[in-house]
Amino acid sequence: MKIIYPLIFCIFFICWIPSVALAQKSYPTPSFNLTATTANYIIDGELNEAEWIQHRVIDQFWQFFPVDTILAKHQTEIFMTYDDNFLYVAAKCHTESDKFIIPSFRRDFRAGGNDNISFLFDTFLDKTNAFLFGMNPYGVMREALISNGGSDTQFFNTYWDNKWEGESKIFDNYWTCEMKIPFKTLRYIDGGRAWNFMSYRFDTQINEQSTWVRIPQNQIIFNLAFSGMMEFDKPLRKPGANLAIIPYVRAGQARDFLKEPTAKTPLNSIGADLKVGITPGLILDATINPDFSTVEADRQVQNLTRFDISLSFPEQRQFFLENSDLFGTFGSQETFNSTMGNQNFTPFYSRRVGLEVDTTTGTYTPIRILSGVRLNGKVSKNLRIGLLNVQTARDVERGISSANTTVAVVQQKVFSRSNITALFIDKEVFNPAPGRDRFSRVAGLEYNHASADNKWLGKFYYHQAFTPTDGENQFATGASLTLNKYRYQVTGNYYYIGEDFRADVGVVPRRNVYRINPIAQLNFYPNNKRINRHSVGVSYEEYRKPSLGLTDQAIGLVGDVTFQNYATLQWQVANTYTYLFTDFDPTRSGNEPLRRGTDYRYTNAQFNYRSDRRKKLNTEVRGTFGQNFNGTIASLTGLLLYRFQPYGDLTMNFSYSRITTSEGQGTLFLIGPRTDITFSKKLFWTTFFQYNNLSNNVNINSRLQWRFRPVSDFFLVYSDNYFADSFAGKNRAIIAKLTYWFNL
Repeated sequence: MKIIYPLIFCIFFICWIPSVALAQKSYPTPSFNLTATTANYIIDGELNEAEWIQHRVIDQFWQFFPVDTILAKHQTEIFMTYDDNFLYVAAKCHTESDKFIIPSFRRDFRAGGNDNISFLFDTFLDKTNAFLFGMNPYGVMREALISNGGSDTQFFNTYWDNKWEGESKIFDNYWTCEMKIPFKTLRYIDGGRAWNFMSYRFDTQINEQSTWVRIPQNQIIFNLAFSGMMEFDKPLRKPGANLAIIPYVRAGQARDFLKEPTAKTPLNSIGADLKVGITPGLILDATINPDFSTVEADRQVQNLTRFDISLSFPEQRQFFLENSDLFGTFGSQETFNSTMGNQNFTPFYSRRVGLEVDTTTGTYTPIRILSGVRLNGKVSKNLRIGLLNVQTARDVERGISSANTTVAVVQQKVFSRSNITALFIDKEVFNPAPGRDRFSRVAGLEYNHASADNKWLGKFYYHQAFTPTDGENQFATGASLTLNKYRYQVTGNYYYIGEDFRADVGVVPRRNVYRINPIAQLNFYPNNKRINRHSVGVSYEEYRKPSLGLTDQAIGLVGDVTFQNYATLQWQVANTYTYLFTDFDPTRSGNEPLRRGTDYRYTNAQFNYRSDRRKKLNTEVRGTFGQNFNGTIASLTGLLLYRFQPYGDLTMNFSYSRITTSEGQGTLFLIGPRTDITFSKKLFWTTFFQYNNLSNNVNINSRLQWRFRPVSDFFLVYSDNYFADSFAGKNRAIIAKLTYWFNL
C-alpha cells in the first residue's frame, strides 16, 4: 500500500485541470502521392532535370515560429520520386537574399542558429521512430535517428551515420538541394506502400521556422505526432542484398607516466563492423575488436551533487546507435531540471558496457570490448525486437574479470502511438574477484503511452532484479504522466527503488526510496516585441525512506521564456530540505564535511540562458545562487562561442563555483577552450583543452578527420593528461586510424 499512495497522488494531480485552460489546437493532416521514375538524376543541387517539376509534392509550408497561425513568409517547395533502389528528394527554399548563416562545414549540425531544411521519414507508420536527413545551403549534410515520438530533445540522435548523397546550390532569392537516399539505408516494411513524412525549415534571414504540417507552438518541431502521409504508387520491395562491412586498422603508441614513465605501449589493432539487412526492417550489427579511441572527447563537467551524473553523456559509439531507443529508454527519463540534481535511474545504460571498476583504484575505467552482436528492428508492422550481446576482456593487472552482457527486448505497439515493452538484462562475470557477484540480472515490463495528438504522454514500469544475494526488495517501479496542452502542462513523476535492487550495467543513484515530483505550468503567448512566449508554474519533489520518512524535499516556482530572437531562459526558485546519510563536503576542497545524520533547509535560484545563436558571438550560461546546506553557493557554468563561418568556431567552456559551509569554503574552476575548424566538407580538425581543478587534471585532445569517401575516414588523434597543480604528466597517446565502408 505504501507504493500505491504516492502513485494515486500523482495521478490525481495530473487530472486536476485549471478551468481557464483552452483546448489543444488541432489541424488537418495533409498527404501526397509519389510516382516512380526512370530518369537519371545528377545530384548537383541545381534541379535542372526537366522531370523534377512532374514530381513536386509540396508547395506550402506553415509558420511554426514566431507564430503558429499563418503561412510561412518564405515558402518551400519539395519534390520527391523513387526507383527500385533510391529515394530522390529535392527542395527549393525561397529567401530574401543569398546571405545565409552557416556555422561550419561539419556534418550532423544541429538545426538551431543556421539555415537548413530537414526531411523526416516514419517508415513504419507508427509515429514513434523516424529517419531524418537534412541539408544547408552550402550542401553540408546531416542525418539523425528520432525515437520515442520525438517528444524531447534527448530522443534526437545525431551520432548515427550512413551512406547517401546530397548537394545544394545558392541562387539570388532561393537555394535548392537534392538528395539520393538508398533504400538500403532505411528500414521499412517489405511490400508497404505508405510512410509518414514531415519536413521543417529554419530561415535565419527573417528568423522564421516553418513546417509542412501545422504544429502548435507548445510542441517540439520534430515531434512525430505531427506528420502527414506519403503514398507510393507501387509496393516497395527489398532492394537486393543489403550487406556492409566496415573494417579498420589502427596504429599508435601510449605512455603511462604513473606506472612506467619510459615505457611505450603499442596501440596497434585491427577489427571490423558488419551490417546485414535481414529484412528491410530488421538489421544485424556485429563487431569484432571494435575501437572507439577516435570518438570525440566528452566535455568535462563538475558534479556538485551527491549523485552520479553520467546519464548526461550521450552514446556516440556507432555499434550501439541504431534502434538505440529499444535498449536505452528503460526506467525514469524525466528531463525536468531538479534542484536535487539528475537522479533518473535506468537498469541499462549502454555507456556502462566496456566500463568496469579498477579494483586497484576503485574508479571506473575503460575495458576492451572483444566482440558484440545486435539484432534489432521491426519483424512486423507493430512488433520490434532487440537482442544485444557484448563480450569484454579480462585485465589481470587491474583486477578486472571478463564479462558478458546480454539485453533482450520485445516491444509491441498498441493503440495509435503507445507500446508495451518486455526486457531482460543479464551481466555474467567469469571468475569474479573475491567479494564480487557472478551475475546481475533484471527483468522488466514497461508501458509507454503517447496519444495521437501528443496531448498525453506517460510511462509505467516494473523491474525485478536477480542476484546471488537474496533480498526482499529487489524491484523498482515507477510512473510518469504528462498532460501537454496549448495553455498549460501538468506532469507527475513517481518511482520506488527497492533496498536490494541491483543493476550492474545501469545507473541507480539511490535505493530504498520513494520519489514523487508533480509539476504544473501555464503557457502565455503575449503580443510583445521582445517576448514570444513564456510559462510559469510550480514544482514539488520529495524523497522518503520507508523506515525514516522524509529525506529530501524541494518546493519551487519554475518558468521559461522564449524571446522573439529565439533566445531562451529557464529559471526556478526552490526551497530545499536535505538529510545526509553519509558525510559530505559541498565545497569539494578538503574542508571538514557535513556529518551524516544532519539535515538542512535552504533556498536558492537557478537559471539557464541561451542567447540568439544567429549571432557570431553567442553564449549559454547556467547559474545557481543563494543558500546551500548551511552555507552559500554562487555557480556559473556555460560556454562562449565565436563563429567564423563557414570554417568553424572557437568555444570557451567554463565552470566557476564558490561554495561555503560552516566548516570552510571552496572554489571550483573548469575551463575548456575548444576549436572546431572545418577546412571543407571532408576535412575537420577539433582541439579540446580542459583544465579542471576538482579532478586536478589538464587534458588536451586533438582530432583530425578526413572523410575521403562516404562514411570512410582517416583519423589522427592526440591526447595528453597532466596533473593540474604540477603539470606532471599522467598519460599520453597518439593514434592513427583508417576505416572504410564496403557495400557487398
